[in-house]
Amino acid sequence: MISTPPSGNRPSTGRRKPIALSEQSIVNERLLDPAWDLPWLVEPNMPGVDLVQWAAQNRDNLEQKLQQHGAILLRGFDVQAAAHFNAVIDALSSGALEYMFRASPRTRVGGNIYTSTDYPADQVIFPHNEHSYSPRFPLRLFFYCHQPSDIGGETPIGSVRTVKAQIPPEIIETFRQKKILYVRNYGDGFGLPWQSVFQTHDRTEVEAYCASVGIEVEWKDGNRLRTRQVGSALARHPRTGEEVWFNHGTFFHLSTLPAAIRDSLDAGFSPMDLPTNTFYGDGSPIESDVLETLRAAYLRSLVKFRWQLGDILLLDNMLAVHGREPYSGSRKIYTGMAEATAGSDVQL
Repeated sequence: MISTPPSGNRPSTGRRKPIALSEQSIVNERLLDPAWDLPWLVEPNMPGVDLVQWAAQNRDNLEQKLQQHGAILLRGFDVQAAAHFNAVIDALSSGALEYMFRASPRTRVGGNIYTSTDYPADQVIFPHNEHSYSPRFPLRLFFYCHQPSDIGGETPIGSVRTVKAQIPPEIIETFRQKKILYVRNYGDGFGLPWQSVFQTHDRTEVEAYCASVGIEVEWKDGNRLRTRQVGSALARHPRTGEEVWFNHGTFFHLSTLPAAIRDSLDAGFSPMDLPTNTFYGDGSPIESDVLETLRAAYLRSLVKFRWQLGDILLLDNMLAVHGREPYSGSRKIYTGMAEATAGSDVQL
C-alpha cells in the first residue's frame, strides 16, 4: 500500500518495494466533525497510499463504519481521474451499475460513471435517497470531486435514522398502511422523455419491464407515457435489519419544487399530468401539513462540508440522504451506483 523508491545501495529492479506499516499508521479515521453523526472521515497519514489496495484490504472495516454512520469520506488520497474513482468502486463493491429507470438528467463520463444531476447551477436539489421510488435501487452510492466549485455546490447529507426519528409516529403509521402512489408523465414538455428513462425506443420493452415490476402503463396520444406504481414508505435494511424511512414521497411531490417551477407546473398541469407527483397509495392527496412536516425532518437531518479536490464520498443509500446546494463556477462531481437491490426484497 505504501511504496518507496529502491535504495541507492543496490541495483534497481524497476519494481517498487512495499513498506511494512501497521494499518493504524497508514490512515487516520474519525468523524469529520465530532458534533455530527456522519460522515466518517478516512485520511492517509503519508503520501503514496494506494487507495484501491487499502480499500480492498479494509473493506470489512469500512462496511462496519458505513453501517454505523451511513457515510464515509475518503479524503487526501490523490484521486485524479474517473478511472481511478471507478477502481475504488470496484474495490468496495461488485462494481458500478448502469443508470436505469432514470428520474434526472446525467451525462455518462465513462463506463458506468456519470455526472451528478445536470440541473442548473442555481437550483437546490432536495435531500433524498437515490432511486427509492424504483423497483431496483443501489444500496451504495459513490461521489467523486473532480473539480470543486468556486462558491457553494456542497452535497449535504443526513442520517435516515434522524429523519425517521423526527417524523411523528401517526404519520409513519398512516404511510405504513396506505403506502405511496408515484405518478410519472414522460416528455410532456418538462422532465425526461420515456426513451431516456427506460433507455429504449421500443414500447414493448417498456411494457415488459413495467409488467415485471408491477408498474401500470398508460400510453397517451402523441407517443407519450404515464406510469403509476404503488410503493412502500418503509423498508427493512438488508444488512442491519432495521426499519428505515425510504421513499420518494416528498421528493417527487409538486409542493417540494422551487416556488417558480412549482407555480408554473401547477398552472399548466393537473395533479395527475405533472412530470412527477405523489399521493397516498389509495390515490388520495397527501395533506400539505404532512408534507411540510416531512420536509422539515429531512432538512433538520443535514450536515454539509466543502468539497475538496479528489474527495470520494461513500453512502449507504438506505441510511443516508443527499442533496445539492446551488453553486457558481465550474463544478464536476461524478457519481457511481453499486449493489443493486430489489425493492421487493426489503419490503416490510
